[in-house]
Amino acid sequence: MPEFNPALIPSRSRLPSVLAAAGILIAVAAAVLYFSPHKTAELTITRVQIFAAHTQTRAMQGSTHIIGSNPHADDDLYVLLTVKLTDKLRLPLFIKDETAILTAPDHSVADSSAIELPDLPNLYTTFPALQKLASEPLARDIKVAPGQSAEGMVLLHFPGATQENWTNRESATLTLDLYHQSSQTVTIP
Repeated sequence: MPEFNPALIPSRSRLPSVLAAAGILIAVAAAVLYFSPHKTAELTITRVQIFAAHTQTRAMQGSTHIIGSNPHADDDLYVLLTVKLTDKLRLPLFIKDETAILTAPDHSVADSSAIELPDLPNLYTTFPALQKLASEPLARDIKVAPGQSAEGMVLLHFPGATQENWTNRESATLTLDLYHQSSQTVTIP
């Protein structure tokens, strides 16, 4: 019987095995890219309402004058946005903060963090006309389930700004900061 000699076995090329493995890896990578969401969330503003408050402080005839309190006037701009956040991931989203930046016609920049829920009743007492414009707020720390949407009002306060500043603005943006995900920014129409 002849003795086994490995040198007599014809050598095979490893090229087909390497090409097959590379093809499988490319197919898996393409499937992961295709089925993974390319966007964290979709943020839209469906309605914008403005409330411009002008308040004046002055002494009344025959009243007690408080030392150091001079008559003055204040302009405050309240912007009520109806915002819709749609989760595009397979994970829930949690809203951390709602902020806006207003660039006025004179190139001055004002930023604002949305008014929080506990502060709304006092604000509505001060400005009853503002409450008539308001709707259900989009609260911080709200959970948006995967594939679902959350919609609500974001109330912004820009002290010292007027309706004219808003009407002739250069730009205005709203940013929703999210826990565990990147922030979402949209231009306010």
